[in-house]
Amino acid sequence: MDDTVAISDSMLSARISATGAELVRLQDRDGSDLLWDGDPAFWTGRSPLLFPIVGEAKGNRIRVADKLYGIERHGFARTSTFSLISSGPAHCTWRLEANGATRRQYPFEFRLDVTYRVEDAALHMNAEVTNPGDGIMPAAFGFHPALRWPLPYGKPRTLHEIVFERDEPAPIRRPVDGLLSLAGHPTPVRNRVLALHDKLFEDGALVFDALASRSLVYGEALRVSFPRMPHLGIWTKPGAGFVCIEPWQGHASPEGFDGELADKPGMVAIMPGATESFGMSIGLIDSPQRGGER
Repeated sequence: MDDTVAISDSMLSARISATGAELVRLQDRDGSDLLWDGDPAFWTGRSPLLFPIVGEAKGNRIRVADKLYGIERHGFARTSTFSLISSGPAHCTWRLEANGATRRQYPFEFRLDVTYRVEDAALHMNAEVTNPGDGIMPAAFGFHPALRWPLPYGKPRTLHEIVFERDEPAPIRRPVDGLLSLAGHPTPVRNRVLALHDKLFEDGALVFDALASRSLVYGEALRVSFPRMPHLGIWTKPGAGFVCIEPWQGHASPEGFDGELADKPGMVAIMPGATESFGMSIGLIDSPQRGGER
């Protein structure tokens, strides 16, 4: 893989690409892959970063000061080339700054720094969005890692579950022509457990826009933590060998919303000179599926 950086500790190794500052490989100490391989038969993504919007805007356009700007689903960070700012054996930091191409889609000055760090059997991902401009900047940010389903620890695909930190009784949302349904749907989580099966995803992603948890356990082997991310998407293509567990700040525009970007639900208002941080981690945990090792 060209233009990638490898980082590792004694328990995990990761590889990150300059394109999108995207995590493209995550392996345990035995070399077992935890991240999807991007098989184009299903989905070429692995772990794209979502910025400056999460999800889709109506007509793939955003409105700023009553002017329309074309922008694709999940924004442009995932296809942009980042600059490597610093790196070491167990960490690396990448940067994307406003340029002519980004301003045509999102008319704001910004600096996006993304740091990956491997420590204590976990991969920590942190994004810092800075507003160097002189006006308030609305922004959203999301992570989108595609984890192997099944994980490489012997448990059948049909027995994989997601166990939430807390009960999740609130209705979920579903995509409607790429936008967020106004109607709620009954939560599929029972006693904190989401049993994974393909039928769950026949109508697209599960969107938790009233999320109580800030961590979960996947497949009894991985803990996914996202302390300050208030929304969550869970998605796959039925039959694919991955499930995306996606902590978000923000989500797709609600059905019918065509207002100013600053008024789009889930956006964060970043003040001039200020920085907002967004983070998540994926960590190995002791489990029967991993032989009780750490």
